[in-house]
Amino acid sequence: MDYKDVLELILDTDDVTVGGGSASALAGAKACGLIGMVCKLSTKKDFGIPAERQLELAKELEEIRQKLLVGIVDDAKAYGVIRDAYKLPKETEIEKEARKQAIANAGVVGATAPMENAKLCKRVYDIGRELDGKSNPNCYSDLVIGYELAKIGTNGCLMNIEANLPLVKDESKINEFSNALKELKID
Repeated sequence: MDYKDVLELILDTDDVTVGGGSASALAGAKACGLIGMVCKLSTKKDFGIPAERQLELAKELEEIRQKLLVGIVDDAKAYGVIRDAYKLPKETEIEKEARKQAIANAGVVGATAPMENAKLCKRVYDIGRELDGKSNPNCYSDLVIGYELAKIGTNGCLMNIEANLPLVKDESKINEFSNALKELKID
């Protein structure tokens, strides 16, 4: 499965295997494309950030986009891990305990994928805001749409962490996810 397959599943209203986490990472990847384009269209004249820096940012955005395309698939797979954990048998006490542990482990997987994607989306948002007023004004709408998509991507990923956090039982992981929720939120 690749990000194009996941996109098809996101668009399919009958499919329940992928959702907001993958869609949020996709929003971040789209933001990379838009903001990177703005960077490249802001190199002919100094709008407040030198051309070399614009190109550095465009390169960073291309790298982040590639990571987010992988992250789209990772998030979809994380849901599968959670779904499979809930399908485990629960007839005996041993099965119940194994299922309980599998669900807790799946919760970590389910919160880790969107956390990593949220970090990437937040960086894209920060780049977009850095460029605001310092890039080609003819591309202003592309820039704003880009950083708004990155904001949606970040906050959507955080919502997925919150959704999976009740499954997590490891205190150090709970703290890690809780800190990410505080540090990455964009108002």
